[in-house]
Amino acid sequence: GLDVVFPILHGTYGEDGTVQGLLEMANVPYVGAGVTGSAVGMDKALMKALWRAAGLPVLPERALLRHRLETEPETVVAECVRYPGLPCFVKPANLGSSVGIRRADTEEELLAALRHAAEFDRKILVEQAVELPRELEVGVIGNDIPEVSVPGEIVHRGPFYDYQTKYLSAENPEPRVPAPLTEAQDQEIRRLAADAWKALDLNGLARVDFLMDADGTLWLSEVNTMPG
Repeated sequence: GLDVVFPILHGTYGEDGTVQGLLEMANVPYVGAGVTGSAVGMDKALMKALWRAAGLPVLPERALLRHRLETEPETVVAECVRYPGLPCFVKPANLGSSVGIRRADTEEELLAALRHAAEFDRKILVEQAVELPRELEVGVIGNDIPEVSVPGEIVHRGPFYDYQTKYLSAENPEPRVPAPLTEAQDQEIRRLAADAWKALDLNGLARVDFLMDADGTLWLSEVNTMPG
């Protein structure tokens, strides 16, 4: 028999709670977040709704279903232009590695980006863009009392941290650990990461990602549970 499962399965069926549910039904212990934590961690719309309810900083965004896009595309585009507005990023709610994500600066680009994201998921997230953000992340480990690592920063030369930049670029993104931050910024990132962890009822280990805008404001971007 198995003593414990270490579910280092990336993306669908690994980070979305499904394999965790299978293991619980089989009464097999495993490492990392449970069914709820991983499922919510995969669904960016639910994740950000919980963070917003907990008073944590998330960018203005709108979630919508593919059915509405198919039946009333002009209305959907108009709603997104009003809020969160242009420019914005459009992404599948349940996916990873920046697959299906596009930036939209015009209504035409917005409609094309919505249709592109709808090829990957029935739920789509439209989020306000941050111009040239710093990409910061921390590791979190523990259970009820999480421990947060020193923050790191990903430096890249792509238009945004997309799939091409992450995996296929000739110039690999440069990780800076520790990230060049003030002591106050370092402590704020760690505090927010721990609060984000607790809001999603996570345990085991995860990675919490942030965007920092030109004014130094921190925004929670997403959480990646095992193997994040």
